[in-house]
Amino acid sequence: MSGGLPGLSGSDHVGFTVPDVEAATRFFVEVIGCEVVFEIGPFVSDDDWMEVHLGVNPRAVIKTLRMLRCKNGPAFELFEYDLEGADQTPPPNSDVGGMHLGFVVDDMGAAVAHLKAHGVEVQGEPTTMTEGPSEGLTWVYFLAPWGMQLELVSYPDGMAVTRQNPGALWSPMQG
Repeated sequence: MSGGLPGLSGSDHVGFTVPDVEAATRFFVEVIGCEVVFEIGPFVSDDDWMEVHLGVNPRAVIKTLRMLRCKNGPAFELFEYDLEGADQTPPPNSDVGGMHLGFVVDDMGAAVAHLKAHGVEVQGEPTTMTEGPSEGLTWVYFLAPWGMQLELVSYPDGMAVTRQNPGALWSPMQG
C-alpha cells in the first residue's frame, strides 16, 4: 500500500480558466482582496505541445497566465485561453469538473454585506451547521461575475471535527 506522493508537503495553487483575465483580476483584487504576484504569456504552439502537456486542443493559445495570492493558502493561477468554440459557461457543482473556491472570513455578516455592496450575487442566506462534524460552520455560496461558484465559510469557534482533533483540517485561522 502506498503512503502517497513521496515528499508531499501540501497544496501549492489552484488553477482555473476565466473568460477575461483582466476582469477576473479586478474582481479577485478589488472585491476579494487578493494581490497579483506575476504574469506570463502568451503561450502558442504550432505542434501538439498544448495537447500533450495540458490536455487541450493543440491550437489553443494561453493569452495570459496570472498568479494571485489571497492572504493565507494556495495561490490562484488564472488562465485566459483563446480558442474558437470553447465553452464559456462554468460547470455547476453537480457536473463532473464542477468546483468552487472557499474563502474563510471572521465575520460572515460583514463579508456578505461587502459582496452585496459590490453587486455580487449571493446564493441564498448563510447556513449554520448545527450538528455533525461540521457543526459550528457557517457558509454561503456566491458567484463571480463570469458565473464561477465561490463560497464564504466562517467558524470562529471551530467545527466539531476540529474541536475534537485540532489538526484534522488545515485552516488559515490556525495559529
